[in-house]
Amino acid sequence: MVWKQFKRNKLAVAGLAIVLLLFAVAILAPFISPHSPSAYDLNSILVGPSGDHLLGTDAQGRDVLSRMIFGARISLSVGFVAVSIYVAIGVLMGALAGYYGGWIDMVISRLIEVMICFPTFFLILAILAFIGPSIYNIMIVIGITGWTGIARLVRGEILKLKSQDFVIAAEASGSSDLRIIFRHLLPNSLAPVLVSATFGVAAAILVESSLSFLGFGVPPHVPSWGGILSESQEFMDVAWWLTLAPGFAIFLTITAYNLVGESLRDAIDPRMR
Repeated sequence: MVWKQFKRNKLAVAGLAIVLLLFAVAILAPFISPHSPSAYDLNSILVGPSGDHLLGTDAQGRDVLSRMIFGARISLSVGFVAVSIYVAIGVLMGALAGYYGGWIDMVISRLIEVMICFPTFFLILAILAFIGPSIYNIMIVIGITGWTGIARLVRGEILKLKSQDFVIAAEASGSSDLRIIFRHLLPNSLAPVLVSATFGVAAAILVESSLSFLGFGVPPHVPSWGGILSESQEFMDVAWWLTLAPGFAIFLTITAYNLVGESLRDAIDPRMR
Protein backbone atom coordinates (compact mmCIF):
# COMPACT_ATOMS: atom_id res chain seq x y z
CA MET A 1 0.00 0.00 0.00
CA VAL A 2 2.85 2.37 0.86
CA TRP A 3 4.62 1.59 -2.42
CA LYS A 4 1.43 2.17 -4.45
CA GLN A 5 0.98 5.55 -2.79
CA PHE A 6 4.68 6.39 -3.18
CA LYS A 7 4.90 5.67 -6.90
CA ARG A 8 2.04 8.02 -7.68
CA ASN A 9 4.48 10.86 -7.09
CA LYS A 10 6.59 10.91 -10.24
CA LEU A 11 9.14 13.32 -8.79
CA ALA A 12 9.69 10.97 -5.84
CA VAL A 13 10.18 8.01 -8.18
CA ALA A 14 12.72 10.07 -10.12
CA GLY A 15 14.44 10.93 -6.83
CA LEU A 16 14.56 7.25 -5.89
CA ALA A 17 16.08 6.44 -9.28
CA ILE A 18 18.79 9.06 -8.69
CA VAL A 19 19.51 7.64 -5.24
CA LEU A 20 19.85 4.11 -6.64
CA LEU A 21 22.06 5.43 -9.45
CA LEU A 22 24.35 7.10 -6.90
CA PHE A 23 24.59 3.81 -5.01
CA ALA A 24 25.57 2.03 -8.22
CA VAL A 25 28.17 4.69 -9.01
CA ALA A 26 29.67 4.47 -5.51
CA ILE A 27 29.84 0.66 -5.55
CA LEU A 28 31.23 0.41 -9.09
CA ALA A 29 33.59 3.39 -8.79
CA PRO A 30 36.82 1.43 -9.47
CA PHE A 31 35.31 -0.10 -12.62
CA ILE A 32 33.59 2.92 -14.19
CA SER A 33 36.12 5.62 -13.30
CA PRO A 34 37.95 6.62 -16.52
CA HIS A 35 41.14 7.61 -14.66
CA SER A 36 42.71 7.25 -11.24
CA PRO A 37 41.29 9.97 -8.96
CA SER A 38 44.76 10.69 -7.53
CA ALA A 39 46.79 10.53 -10.75
CA TYR A 40 48.61 13.81 -11.46
CA ASP A 41 49.16 14.99 -15.03
CA LEU A 42 51.17 18.22 -15.17
CA ASN A 43 50.56 18.42 -18.92
CA SER A 44 46.78 18.64 -18.41
CA ILE A 45 46.38 21.31 -15.75
CA LEU A 46 42.98 23.05 -15.78
CA VAL A 47 41.96 21.52 -19.09
CA GLY A 48 38.29 22.05 -19.87
CA PRO A 49 35.79 19.27 -20.62
CA SER A 50 36.96 17.15 -23.54
CA GLY A 51 36.73 13.63 -24.91
CA ASP A 52 39.50 12.40 -22.60
CA HIS A 53 38.33 14.36 -19.54
CA LEU A 54 34.55 14.70 -19.68
CA LEU A 55 34.46 17.11 -16.70
CA GLY A 56 37.89 18.62 -17.24
CA THR A 57 40.87 18.53 -14.89
CA ASP A 58 41.86 20.41 -11.74
CA ALA A 59 44.94 22.45 -10.79
CA GLN A 60 47.03 19.26 -10.42
CA GLY A 61 45.85 17.73 -13.67
CA ARG A 62 43.60 15.17 -11.95
CA ASP A 63 40.47 14.02 -13.77
CA VAL A 64 37.44 15.74 -12.20
CA LEU A 65 34.95 13.06 -13.30
CA SER A 66 37.00 10.33 -11.60
CA ARG A 67 37.23 12.38 -8.42
CA MET A 68 33.49 13.01 -8.52
CA ILE A 69 32.77 9.29 -8.90
CA PHE A 70 34.96 8.36 -5.94
CA GLY A 71 33.62 11.37 -4.01
CA ALA A 72 30.16 9.77 -4.15
CA ARG A 73 31.54 7.00 -1.94
CA ILE A 74 32.57 9.49 0.72
CA SER A 75 29.27 11.36 0.71
CA LEU A 76 27.07 8.26 0.82
CA SER A 77 29.26 6.53 3.41
CA VAL A 78 29.16 9.52 5.74
CA GLY A 79 25.41 9.94 5.22
CA PHE A 80 24.44 6.36 5.96
CA VAL A 81 26.93 5.60 8.74
CA ALA A 82 26.24 8.86 10.58
CA VAL A 83 22.47 8.38 10.30
CA SER A 84 22.75 4.75 11.45
CA ILE A 85 24.64 5.91 14.54
CA TYR A 86 22.19 8.61 15.53
CA VAL A 87 19.12 6.53 14.71
CA ALA A 88 20.41 3.77 17.03
CA ILE A 89 21.09 6.27 19.83
CA GLY A 90 17.83 8.16 19.28
CA VAL A 91 15.66 5.04 19.16
CA LEU A 92 17.19 3.69 22.37
CA MET A 93 16.93 6.99 24.25
CA GLY A 94 13.40 7.69 23.02
CA ALA A 95 12.23 4.17 23.86
CA LEU A 96 13.59 4.35 27.41
CA ALA A 97 12.14 7.82 28.02
CA GLY A 98 8.72 6.99 26.59
CA TYR A 99 8.26 3.59 28.21
CA TYR A 100 9.62 4.14 31.70
CA GLY A 101 8.77 7.81 32.20
CA GLY A 102 9.56 9.29 35.63
CA TRP A 103 13.15 10.31 36.36
CA ILE A 104 14.48 8.44 33.31
CA ASP A 105 12.24 10.51 31.05
CA MET A 106 13.19 13.68 32.90
CA VAL A 107 16.95 13.07 32.55
CA ILE A 108 16.75 12.14 28.86
CA SER A 109 14.42 15.05 28.08
CA ARG A 110 16.75 17.53 29.80
CA LEU A 111 19.70 16.06 27.90
CA ILE A 112 17.81 16.50 24.63
CA GLU A 113 17.04 20.12 25.51
CA VAL A 114 20.69 20.82 26.31
CA MET A 115 21.82 19.28 23.01
CA ILE A 116 19.25 21.31 21.07
CA CYS A 117 20.54 24.54 22.62
CA PHE A 118 23.82 24.22 20.69
CA PRO A 119 23.87 24.98 16.95
CA THR A 120 24.66 21.54 15.54
CA PHE A 121 27.04 22.61 12.80
CA PHE A 122 29.16 24.77 15.10
CA LEU A 123 29.17 22.04 17.73
CA ILE A 124 30.51 19.61 15.09
CA LEU A 125 33.17 22.17 14.09
CA ALA A 126 34.23 22.62 17.72
CA ILE A 127 34.54 18.87 18.34
CA LEU A 128 36.48 18.27 15.11
CA ALA A 129 38.84 21.11 16.02
CA PHE A 130 39.84 19.10 19.11
CA ILE A 131 39.91 15.55 17.76
CA GLY A 132 41.06 16.33 14.22
CA PRO A 133 39.28 15.91 10.89
CA SER A 134 38.91 12.50 9.27
CA ILE A 135 36.07 10.62 7.63
CA TYR A 136 35.59 8.38 10.68
CA ASN A 137 35.56 11.32 13.08
CA ILE A 138 33.00 13.09 10.90
CA MET A 139 30.72 10.03 10.90
CA ILE A 140 30.95 9.64 14.67
CA VAL A 141 30.53 13.34 15.49
CA ILE A 142 27.49 13.75 13.23
CA GLY A 143 26.08 10.56 14.75
CA ILE A 144 26.45 11.63 18.38
CA THR A 145 25.12 15.15 17.78
CA GLY A 146 22.09 14.36 15.62
CA TRP A 147 20.09 11.86 17.68
CA THR A 148 17.81 14.31 19.50
CA GLY A 149 15.15 14.58 16.78
CA ILE A 150 14.83 10.80 16.49
CA ALA A 151 14.63 10.45 20.27
CA ARG A 152 11.77 12.93 20.50
CA LEU A 153 9.90 11.17 17.68
CA VAL A 154 10.24 7.73 19.28
CA ARG A 155 9.39 9.03 22.75
CA GLY A 156 6.17 10.59 21.46
CA GLU A 157 5.16 7.46 19.55
CA ILE A 158 5.78 5.17 22.54
CA LEU A 159 3.89 7.47 24.90
CA LYS A 160 0.96 7.16 22.51
CA LEU A 161 1.26 3.38 22.07
CA LYS A 162 2.03 2.12 25.56
CA SER A 163 -1.57 2.51 26.72
CA GLN A 164 -2.91 0.45 23.81
CA ASP A 165 -4.56 -2.92 24.44
CA PHE A 166 -1.83 -5.01 22.80
CA VAL A 167 0.78 -3.55 25.18
CA ILE A 168 -1.44 -4.13 28.22
CA ALA A 169 -2.00 -7.72 27.05
CA ALA A 170 1.75 -8.25 26.68
CA GLU A 171 2.33 -6.93 30.20
CA ALA A 172 -0.43 -9.15 31.58
CA SER A 173 1.12 -12.21 29.92
CA GLY A 174 4.38 -11.58 31.81
CA SER A 175 6.51 -10.28 28.93
CA SER A 176 9.70 -8.53 30.03
CA ASP A 177 10.19 -4.81 29.51
CA LEU A 178 12.78 -5.40 26.78
CA ARG A 179 10.45 -7.74 24.92
CA ILE A 180 7.58 -5.26 25.10
CA ILE A 181 9.80 -2.41 23.89
CA PHE A 182 11.60 -4.22 21.07
CA ARG A 183 8.89 -6.70 20.07
CA HIS A 184 5.73 -4.64 20.37
CA LEU A 185 6.40 -0.91 20.73
CA LEU A 186 9.34 -0.14 18.44
CA PRO A 187 8.05 -1.99 15.34
CA ASN A 188 4.87 0.10 15.57
CA SER A 189 6.70 3.40 16.04
CA LEU A 190 9.45 3.28 13.41
CA ALA A 191 7.49 4.70 10.45
CA PRO A 192 8.27 8.36 11.28
CA VAL A 193 11.85 7.33 12.13
CA LEU A 194 12.30 5.94 8.61
CA VAL A 195 11.11 9.21 7.11
CA SER A 196 13.33 11.26 9.41
CA ALA A 197 16.33 9.06 8.58
CA THR A 198 15.79 9.71 4.86
CA PHE A 199 15.95 13.45 5.46
CA GLY A 200 18.88 12.84 7.81
CA VAL A 201 21.01 11.25 5.08
CA ALA A 202 20.59 14.38 2.95
CA ALA A 203 21.46 16.59 5.93
CA ALA A 204 24.56 14.52 6.77
CA ILE A 205 25.79 14.70 3.16
CA LEU A 206 25.37 18.48 3.25
CA VAL A 207 27.24 18.72 6.57
CA GLU A 208 30.11 16.58 5.27
CA SER A 209 30.35 18.68 2.10
CA SER A 210 30.34 21.87 4.16
CA LEU A 211 33.04 20.56 6.48
CA SER A 212 35.22 19.48 3.54
CA PHE A 213 34.68 22.87 1.92
CA LEU A 214 35.91 24.59 5.09
CA GLY A 215 38.90 22.23 5.45
CA PHE A 216 37.52 20.27 8.41
CA GLY A 217 36.47 17.24 6.40
CA VAL A 218 38.41 14.44 4.82
CA PRO A 219 42.12 15.00 3.99
CA PRO A 220 42.73 17.02 0.79
CA HIS A 221 44.08 14.04 -1.16
CA VAL A 222 40.85 12.08 -0.60
CA PRO A 223 38.28 12.97 -3.29
CA SER A 224 35.10 14.49 -1.90
CA TRP A 225 32.53 16.81 -3.41
CA GLY A 226 33.05 19.49 -0.78
CA GLY A 227 36.83 19.27 -1.18
CA ILE A 228 36.61 19.66 -4.97
CA LEU A 229 34.32 22.66 -4.48
CA SER A 230 36.78 24.18 -2.01
CA GLU A 231 39.70 23.78 -4.41
CA SER A 232 37.72 25.50 -7.16
CA GLN A 233 37.58 28.87 -5.36
CA GLU A 234 40.90 30.08 -6.78
CA PHE A 235 39.95 29.20 -10.36
CA MET A 236 36.28 30.17 -10.64
CA ASP A 237 37.03 32.67 -13.42
CA VAL A 238 39.05 30.28 -15.58
CA ALA A 239 37.77 26.81 -14.62
CA TRP A 240 34.00 26.97 -14.23
CA TRP A 241 33.67 23.17 -14.41
CA LEU A 242 35.42 22.78 -11.03
CA THR A 243 32.52 24.61 -9.36
CA LEU A 244 29.66 23.33 -11.50
CA ALA A 245 30.33 19.58 -11.17
CA PRO A 246 30.45 19.20 -7.35
CA GLY A 247 27.85 21.91 -6.77
CA PHE A 248 25.35 20.21 -9.08
CA ALA A 249 26.11 16.77 -7.57
CA ILE A 250 25.45 18.02 -4.02
CA PHE A 251 22.26 19.81 -5.12
CA LEU A 252 20.96 16.80 -7.06
CA THR A 253 21.69 14.31 -4.26
CA ILE A 254 20.10 16.36 -1.50
CA THR A 255 17.07 17.16 -3.66
CA ALA A 256 16.61 13.46 -4.52
CA TYR A 257 16.70 12.39 -0.86
CA ASN A 258 14.30 15.15 0.16
CA LEU A 259 11.85 14.18 -2.59
CA VAL A 260 11.99 10.54 -1.45
CA GLY A 261 11.55 11.56 2.19
CA GLU A 262 8.56 13.82 1.53
CA SER A 263 6.78 11.25 -0.61
CA LEU A 264 7.53 8.49 1.90
CA ARG A 265 6.08 10.63 4.67
CA ASP A 266 2.89 11.18 2.66
CA ALA A 267 2.66 7.49 1.73
CA ILE A 268 3.00 6.30 5.32
CA ASP A 269 0.54 8.86 6.72
CA PRO A 270 -2.99 7.38 6.33
CA ARG A 271 -4.48 10.88 6.44
CA MET A 272 -2.85 11.68 3.08
CA ARG A 273 -4.53 8.77 1.28
